[in-house]
Amino acid sequence: LASNIKVAKKMVEEEDENVWELIEEIIKNHPVLLNRAPTLHRLSIQAFEPILIEGKAIRLHPLVCSAFNADFDGDQMAVHLVLSQEAQMEAKLLMLATNNIIAPSNGGPIAVPSQDMVMGCYYMTKEKKGSKGEGKLFSSRNQLITAYQSGKVSVHAVVKVRVDGNLIETTPGRLMFNLILPKEVRNYGITFGKKELKNLIAELYKRYGFEKTSK
Repeated sequence: LASNIKVAKKMVEEEDENVWELIEEIIKNHPVLLNRAPTLHRLSIQAFEPILIEGKAIRLHPLVCSAFNADFDGDQMAVHLVLSQEAQMEAKLLMLATNNIIAPSNGGPIAVPSQDMVMGCYYMTKEKKGSKGEGKLFSSRNQLITAYQSGKVSVHAVVKVRVDGNLIETTPGRLMFNLILPKEVRNYGITFGKKELKNLIAELYKRYGFEKTSK
C-alpha cells in the first residue's frame, strides 16, 4: 500500500481504512511491553496482547493496576515493541500479565479485585435477614435461579437448595457466584469481601496454576 515510510506515516495519520486491517494482522500473537515509572520491581514491566481501539488513551485491565501501582488520574505508561522472535517468546512465557498474578516478594496474589469489583462481589454474596423468599426449599440450582429471575426470592434471602445431592443453606447470590468457580473451591456459606477474594485467588493458583486462575 505504501511505497516508503513517509507515505505509510501519512496513511496512518489520515486514518486510511486499509491501514487498520493490516495492523490487526501484524499485532496478532505479537505482545507489547508496558512500563510505568518508577520501575521499582519486576512487575513494573509486563507484557500484554494489544487490541486496537479508537483514541489515544491506554486502556488497562483493572486487575493489573496494583502491580504497576497505577490508578486512573492521568498516569503515563511507556509502550515498548518487542522485535525479535526470541524476545517475543520470552515476553509470552515470562512477562505476560496472566503469568504474573503472584507477587514475587511474598508469594501472595497481587492481581486481586478492588473497589467496585469487591463491592459487587460483596453485594452479591451477602445475606440479609427477612429478605423475600427466606426459608424456602428448592430441589435444584435451576429452580432457585428461575425463582430469583422471576422475582419470587431476593438475591440475599437465605434458602435451602439441593446441590450435587446435598441439601445446603445459601442465598441465590452465593449460588450464582459459585457457579463460575471449579467445584473443588466452591463455598456457599460465606460473604466474599476483599480478604475472602484474595484467599480464593491464592487457593485457585495453588490448585490450578496461572492459566486457569487468570481465566
